[in-house]
Amino acid sequence: MSTSPATPTVVRSRTAQVAATAVFVTFFLNGFNFASWAARLPAVRDGLGMRPEQIGLLLLIGSIGSLAALPLSGLVVVRLGARRTILTFATANVAGLLLAAVGVSMGQVWFVVPALVLFGIGTGVWDAAMNLEGAAVEQRLGRAIMPWFHAGFSFGTMAGAALGAVAARMGAPVLAHLAVALTLSMVGVVVCSRWFLPEGTHRPDGADDAGSTAADGTREGAGRTFNAWLEPRTLMVGLVVLAAALTEGAANDWVALAVVDGFDAPDETGALAFGVFVTAMTGMRLLGTMLLDRWGRVVVLRLSAALSLAGLVVFGLVPSLGLALAGAVLWGMGAALGFPVGMSAASDDPRRAAPRLAVVATIGYSAFLAGPPLLGLLAEHVGYRHALLAIAVPVVIGLFVIPAARPLPTALGAADAEER
Repeated sequence: MSTSPATPTVVRSRTAQVAATAVFVTFFLNGFNFASWAARLPAVRDGLGMRPEQIGLLLLIGSIGSLAALPLSGLVVVRLGARRTILTFATANVAGLLLAAVGVSMGQVWFVVPALVLFGIGTGVWDAAMNLEGAAVEQRLGRAIMPWFHAGFSFGTMAGAALGAVAARMGAPVLAHLAVALTLSMVGVVVCSRWFLPEGTHRPDGADDAGSTAADGTREGAGRTFNAWLEPRTLMVGLVVLAAALTEGAANDWVALAVVDGFDAPDETGALAFGVFVTAMTGMRLLGTMLLDRWGRVVVLRLSAALSLAGLVVFGLVPSLGLALAGAVLWGMGAALGFPVGMSAASDDPRRAAPRLAVVATIGYSAFLAGPPLLGLLAEHVGYRHALLAIAVPVVIGLFVIPAARPLPTALGAADAEER
């Protein structure tokens, strides 16, 4: 990924720098919440007495909220603004997880299901809104920093996985663990949201929206979002993100359980395996900007796909836990850059960034949230580790559309775009 050329409208202000830090923390807290839940899935499974296909269906049902809310996320941000959207749906995210933990403590699946739907709604819109805020900050700074924001998410998953491993080791109930972790997270969201870009300054051309009514903005946003769904490049970038999101999401949902069941390991070992995956992914995201500046998007995305395939095969087929963890490292590295690069590719043209980001985010998060639970149905027949090998199919398909992520001339200039 190369940086866009500086223009007179790019504002390299302290406000934008502070906003970048706030967005990074927001990504961190989003990942922390998700991993706090994912790391305790073995305990959730045991508390509810579920078989593999049953917990897969539970996670799939919980994704319905996100799948329903994501297509509307762009319009919600237009109506509420990024700050209020993130605050509102972070609250829904936290409330859903806490209610799900209450259901686990009662052993009542009927209570957990609607709670996870609420969690899904909160997660989906929060994720989309923070990516839109991140894209606005990226355009303001005139620097390609989206991989760093997603590294913030990965740092959050590392922290959540580590805390989950400690909680599992101590035998802490899921409810007690999440009550403490999510309260701290919500406080962090409220504090950092105060430092986002001022409302009305998110348009890439720096124009003031004060002259437009909310209804006018909503109608305009709806039309642009619909048209973005008809753009071949946007849809192909969405497929690249879909493959990466499914690769990452499957690990989030199933690595811990695959290690626990596949190697007859204790719950804390499963949580640590999940931590190994997210640590590898975080490290690759920290290197992402340098790699993209050196080699360009297409080469880096192809390398990522190759690492994902190698890691999946090793993790799914080797007989020893140590080698499987090595596979998780390759898998995590391969899953790291597809999503942030897709977000940047969708925002190459500042005038169309918001609707294109909404489309790509919807495709990506749909795969991230709905795809992995389906693997639970397959795991019932072949086991968790072998079921994960099915992810290789979308990764291979994604290889064929990677060239669509080449930077547009609006981002690099026509000559540079040709080279990459």
